[in-house]
This record gives sequence, C-alpha cells and structure tokens, in this order.
Amino acid sequence: MADSNFIDYVKVFLRSGNGGPGSTHLRREKYIPKGGPDGGDGGNGGSIVLHANPQTWTLIALKYRKHIHAEDGEAGSGALMHGKNAKDIILEVPVGTVAKDAETGEVLLEMNEPDQYKVLCPGGRGGLGNDNFKSATNQTPRYAQPGEPGVEGWYILELKLLADVGLVGFPNAGKSTLLSAVSAARPKIADYPFTTLEPQLGIVRYRDEKSFAMADIPGIIEGAHEGRGIGLRFLRHIERNSILLFMVPADSNDILGDYKILLNELKQYNPELLDKGRILAVTKSDLIDEELEKEIKKHLPRKIPTIFISAATNYNIDKLKDLIWNELTKA
Repeated sequence: MADSNFIDYVKVFLRSGNGGPGSTHLRREKYIPKGGPDGGDGGNGGSIVLHANPQTWTLIALKYRKHIHAEDGEAGSGALMHGKNAKDIILEVPVGTVAKDAETGEVLLEMNEPDQYKVLCPGGRGGLGNDNFKSATNQTPRYAQPGEPGVEGWYILELKLLADVGLVGFPNAGKSTLLSAVSAARPKIADYPFTTLEPQLGIVRYRDEKSFAMADIPGIIEGAHEGRGIGLRFLRHIERNSILLFMVPADSNDILGDYKILLNELKQYNPELLDKGRILAVTKSDLIDEELEKEIKKHLPRKIPTIFISAATNYNIDKLKDLIWNELTKA
C-alpha cells in the first residue's frame, strides 16, 4: 500500500550552526611593523526556524529528512573583516504544529498562527575578534573569542489540526458523510470500519458569508486511549478543536451508552477535553420514524444540546449549523 501523504508526526535530528571564531590578527604592513590588533568578529551560525505555512497541511516534507544541519558562521579575519553569517534553515510546517524535545517530551514551541516564524534551534553567536579587547594596558591582545556552539538534538514535530469543530464518534457513525455534505471536503466513504484513516478538514459555509472549520477525526473505539484501534494516533487532533460534535447513529442499540463510552475515552486521554463545548448529533435519522425519534429523545443527555440529523437526506443539517454557530459564538 502506498504511504499516505498525510504525515502528522516526524522525529528529526536538528543541529544549528556554530558561531565562527573571532580573529587574533595583528596589523603588519611595510611601514607599520607593529600596527596593533585588527582581528574581525566571527559570523553567526545558522539557526533552524519553523514557519507556519498556511498552504501546508502535512509534515511529509520532513518525513525523509532525518538529519538537518545548518552551516557554521565564517571566522573573522584581519583588517577588521567580519566573518559571514550562515544562512538560517527555514522548515515549512502546517499551522498547528508542536515541537517537542524527543528525550523529555517537553513542549518547546507551538505554531498556532499563520505565517509565524519561531526559532527552534538558535545558531551560535560569532566570537569577538581581538580588536574588541585592546585597552590602554593591553594594546596588543593576542586572544579572541571562539564562536558559541550551536544547538543539536532529536526533536519531535507533531501536528494537531486547528479546527472549530471536531467530529467524534465510532467508525461508521456518519462523520465523513456529514463532512462531505456540508463542505467541499471529499473523504473516503464506505460501509466498513476505519474508512477514514487520516483526519479530514473542511470549511463549512454559514449565513452572511460566515464560515467555520470542521475536522473529521478517524473513528474512536473503546480502549482507544490505551492504543486500541487507530484512535490513539489521532486523539491529539481533538485537543485543538473549539467544540466537539459527538455523533452516534440512530440504529445504535444504546445511544446514551455509546456517547458515554466516547466521553470516557476523551477523559482518559486528556481530562481537559471535557471542558470543551459539546453537541450530540444522532445521525442516520432517516432510518427511524418520528415516533421512534421522540422515544429516543427521552433517553438522551439533558445537559448538552442534542439534534437528530441525516446527511443523506439533508434532514436538520441547517439547524445543526445554527446549533454549532451558537456554541462557537458563546461568550
């Protein structure tokens, strides 16, 4: 099977450049045999910088670049000639990328805004030449600063999708069908588990030229927080969603029970996810009649907004958009 173009996790070894050493040169010319120090400063080493490129949606460009090294700064020289600064290396990453120390897991920086530039590995500063150290008592210093070393190590870059609404549900809950019905996204849809093998992002047009972003997260199963199924790999994408749209199909044997299982998986993964706004949508409602809908409604949770929908027949889709927008714009 061909590798997916959607790469949301890479581990890379990064090394910024060392600063160039300062020069210890002493001026020596035909008629100036003891001209004093004229050593220039060393150049700065190249830094490794992340750029949050709004046109980039995946970390695939870094998948095969396991070692990335910036160049060292040039050494200073005589006649107060400063060494050339090395060029920075700019790594293009999607908005929502998080950089971590691979050994400690510490979050070093987050790229949350389009066109942000942040230095991940600063280059070493160039050393000062001996001209900087001359004084009345030391007119010919024969020493200069070495350049500062760069930074190196293993880093993890992982993507957390930035979306207003995250779709949460078991496989076959109708998440992909809903996303394709309300946006231009075209996720793969079929009647078997784990059709969606990678997150999908769609822009949903709303009234008066408004819009919001919706993310279809691959299906979660019970035990996903422990690594079962494929849910664990994608649970982190839910962390960046403003609200969560839980989706349980109308033909489920226990809609409330399924909702509680999904809620528990999120709680076990990250309890803070329960602080987000929630909506429960009962999908595939074209499969039930009005009388059964009323009966099911009696057993749905009371503390969150609920709605019956069908993406196949467009049933209550506009009302769902209204409900989502109201939740997004709550003070």
